[in-house]
Amino acid sequence: MEIDKASHMEQSTQYDNQGLQKNLENRHIQLIAIGGAIGTGLFMGAGKTLSLSGTSIIFTYMITGFFLFFMMRALGELLLSNTRYHSFADFAGEYLGPWTGFFIGWSYWLSWVVACIGDVVVIGGYMQFWYPDLPLWIPAFAALSILLFLNILSVKLFGELEFWFAIIKIIAIIALIVVGFWMATTGYTSPDGVKASFSHLTDKNALFPHGAAGFLAGFQIALFSFIGIELVGVTAAEAKNPERTLPKAINSIPIRIIFFYVLSLICIVAVTSWYKVSADKSPFVELFTLAGLPAAAAVINFVVLTSALSSANSGVFSTSRMLFGLACEDAAPRPLQKLSASNIPLRGLILSGFCMFCGAILLFIMPSVMAIFTLLSTLSAILLIFIWGVIVLSYLAYRKKRPDLHQRSIYKMPAGILMSYGCLGFFFFVLCVLSLQADTRVGLLIAPIWFIWLAIAYKKKDAINLAFVFKK
Repeated sequence: MEIDKASHMEQSTQYDNQGLQKNLENRHIQLIAIGGAIGTGLFMGAGKTLSLSGTSIIFTYMITGFFLFFMMRALGELLLSNTRYHSFADFAGEYLGPWTGFFIGWSYWLSWVVACIGDVVVIGGYMQFWYPDLPLWIPAFAALSILLFLNILSVKLFGELEFWFAIIKIIAIIALIVVGFWMATTGYTSPDGVKASFSHLTDKNALFPHGAAGFLAGFQIALFSFIGIELVGVTAAEAKNPERTLPKAINSIPIRIIFFYVLSLICIVAVTSWYKVSADKSPFVELFTLAGLPAAAAVINFVVLTSALSSANSGVFSTSRMLFGLACEDAAPRPLQKLSASNIPLRGLILSGFCMFCGAILLFIMPSVMAIFTLLSTLSAILLIFIWGVIVLSYLAYRKKRPDLHQRSIYKMPAGILMSYGCLGFFFFVLCVLSLQADTRVGLLIAPIWFIWLAIAYKKKDAINLAFVFKK
């Protein structure tokens, strides 16, 4: 045990000395946290969830956000309990065993690779708003190339991009809420005859239009909408004063959920009514199109395009950092430890980008944007459930093994033990829900292949690293 601890400390010191720059300031961390809570799932997936769940989707987002807030509090307490932790893979490996750090690190990497592919697919769909005949793969590959190039330059540039992407999203949602409330209170009537009114929220069959099955189906996209909420746990290694910035970012999650999700969905239903929402299009764009404001619809389409770019940008950033961290812990090939002259994990960035380009080839196999998006978002959601579950299990192990650290913590998780089991129960519930729908069941059947592969790779990782040493 003492040897394992010493080894871990040595690796952590090595990690510290690698040279990742702490260039992310408080404003970057706060906006990265906000951007993580406003994902592509809200802008693109809300149409599908509204058509399935009706107005009950509002409760779906509130329930999901409630449990994810406590998961984030567990993450925050763990990260701040030891300044040597750079991501959740570090504390998972310490409290649950080295294999856990390996599994969670690589699963998080894949979840963002898959999510990033989904985001660039959606970018192609948004571009067809202006250019209907444009092949989806052109804007998808172009966006991915640009984001990879920008991430090669510096971490501060990533922070600036996320800062401004998040600002655009915030302004757009505030505008939508203001315009939506104005339409609903003035009784605005759209060209197709729908009169805006808050009474649409209580229309007959609006709450559960497809019964319990429809309500449950909404959890898949709702969960995917929150992908990136844990990104502040990855940026901790490059954040200035994490003791102040991380708690502030995490504590504001409930307010963001109520404001960005609940109020925006209320406005969409009030203006368009749930039965007019298209499952295959962004309801944010459709709201202004139905209202007869094509210029505003074009502006909103630009905003949701930047939202997808923001999410993809987060994916490009986090995958490279996770590979770097895994390499420093001997859980990935050692050449991935090497940094560029500007202290960027360039090799990890190139490897992740290559996998994303390979995945984007799905555009040639499945031409439907929503079909690809549903498959990829389901796979990503399953991986995230595993990752979030491991974070909570790590917290339970931390409370059992290190009660002294919990007592000294400046950021204790409220009702820590009770809410940890509540979160685990919720994650199991969502996995059961994913098995109910045919389009999400496919992702649930594919996911075990990844974990079988990880088990094989974990047994072979020492031999792989040894081969790299001899090669060098």
